Amino acid sequence: MLIRIPPPWFLPEREATPEKVFDDRRAFIRKLGLAAIGTGAAAIAGAAPAKRTTRKTSAARIPTADLYPARRSENYTIDEPLTPESIASRSNIFDEFGSQRDRVWKIAEGFPSRPWRIHVGGAVEKPLQFDVDELTRQLGIEERLYRFRCVEAWAMAVPWTGFPFRRFLELVKPLPAARYVRMVTAARPDAMPGWYTTRRVFPYYEALSLAEANNDLALLATGIYGHPLPNQHGAPLRLIVPWKYGLKGIKSIVAFQLTREKPGTFWNELSPNNYSFESNVDPTAPGQSEETMLDTGKVRPTKPFNGYGELVAHLYA
Repeated sequence: MLIRIPPPWFLPEREATPEKVFDDRRAFIRKLGLAAIGTGAAAIAGAAPAKRTTRKTSAARIPTADLYPARRSENYTIDEPLTPESIASRSNIFDEFGSQRDRVWKIAEGFPSRPWRIHVGGAVEKPLQFDVDELTRQLGIEERLYRFRCVEAWAMAVPWTGFPFRRFLELVKPLPAARYVRMVTAARPDAMPGWYTTRRVFPYYEALSLAEANNDLALLATGIYGHPLPNQHGAPLRLIVPWKYGLKGIKSIVAFQLTREKPGTFWNELSPNNYSFESNVDPTAPGQSEETMLDTGKVRPTKPFNGYGELVAHLYA
């Protein structure tokens, strides 16, 4: 007899809180005083794809549009309701497009995310290049529901679609000496109006240890809410590591570099006292003991590793 033991965050569909509809997004965000990046994970178990809102993106311009909605993995569900897409898609942190978070979605609307080439180099058997859509078809995609936690102490729950990072690493074949993977965002100042508006020096860059990247939770996302990623969420490819703060979720990735030495990361090098390389969700850190749900305003205690400790804590023992 096969006895299936569900993961600790599993929620039966019969117990899930129904998705709520929030019409007055702008008024709520002004009241709450928060703005957010659209990401995270939701709370309905089962294999049905996420509920979607109507979008203007032309499927004809996305060769893999026929893959969505992908089948939902029952191994990645959580105990909270889905954040409405109307909120997740209209409050975004993507400073290359500007600092007004309720306008990023509009500013980024015309960003050319196809065709898109991904470069892989460094400590790998040989340098590689991929077309993002060909890579997506090759590796296959699934939908996962993940919590999302920002270092600014707000949280969401959003469904992601993509492929496991470890599957990508198997394809690119790191050398035995490789210990880290560095990632870089697109450098297109002509198409990113926020590029020169702050003192920060772009492009954005992030990194994980190979052990982190190979963890079951690490996902390279190509979609959200049952459709391909829109530009404000980091089209066409971004990182999702739900036990870390959202700043680790680098968007619009164009390059992966396998390294032997620990590479720098964008925020850690800007402010090492405030942002560690790991940037794991830590309720004992100053200002991080509580979090506010972006859609409802509910305040609740922060969970270590954002509730995923059983799967990732061993990486840092």
